[in-house]
Amino acid sequence: MTVSEGHQHPHTLRGILLVLSAVFMFSSMDTIAKYLLRSYPIPPLIWARYVVQMVFMLVLLAPRMGWNLVRTAHPWLQILRGVLLVVSSVFFYLSLTFLPMAEAAAITFVGPVLITALSGPMLGERISKRQWVAVGLGFMGVLIIIRPGGGLLTPKAIYPLCSALAFSFYQILTRKIVGREHPLTTLFYTALVGAAVTSMGLPFAWHTPTPLQIPFIIAIGLFGGFGHFLLIRAVSQASPSALAPFIYVQLIWSTLLAFIVFGEFPNTGSLLGMLVIVSAGLLAIDWKRLRG
Repeated sequence: MTVSEGHQHPHTLRGILLVLSAVFMFSSMDTIAKYLLRSYPIPPLIWARYVVQMVFMLVLLAPRMGWNLVRTAHPWLQILRGVLLVVSSVFFYLSLTFLPMAEAAAITFVGPVLITALSGPMLGERISKRQWVAVGLGFMGVLIIIRPGGGLLTPKAIYPLCSALAFSFYQILTRKIVGREHPLTTLFYTALVGAAVTSMGLPFAWHTPTPLQIPFIIAIGLFGGFGHFLLIRAVSQASPSALAPFIYVQLIWSTLLAFIVFGEFPNTGSLLGMLVIVSAGLLAIDWKRLRG
């Protein structure tokens, strides 16, 4: 870390702890979702996830930010981002109903590699040879996990890949509005659009939760909303280059929670694929650009 970085981000350790807490929140949210999906349908579960996050942000931020929370100069970009995140959530929840949680999460972590591949044509960024190697390495990691000729290679394995692709487009659009919008406004629109989009199909798929399911459904929204809030706080405390590697700790949390709750543990091939995907993601990061 340079002197200027240390001056601008004096609380790197605090930022890392916030990121570790955030990814634990996301892994916990996924674990609860997988548990509920055994007896509760996807549409109302995703609706509740976004509605709870939206209410959480209104209660936490509206008194302080007022109308600035919803004031945006790029409404269509915000709406499209929100729709893409809903699509990503639907595909990921579908993957949780058919695949072990750790493997599903690992496949979605090919997202940073996809973002690298898409940044050239969509953002006009120059992709280095090292980053193209990372792209190939990331897809190799996915193939190791799904194991063509056996293992997890079924039509259902496409769900986490579709989730990663939708999330990559979501991140690309996020890059387009970085610095143009307040980050909390952008985060709120994610929840607002998600709640609005999922509400449209709710009358056709509503399933009244049991008293036991209600607290778990609320927890999903709180974990999601608070996790994103912690990520924003982390970036205010430390540089993105210092935080980036710790995002992948989510795979460790997902693996541990899947083992504790469901008795699932990746085999040697899946663990190797996870390691390859993490290596590809770290290789794809433009560290010089982040430090800048």
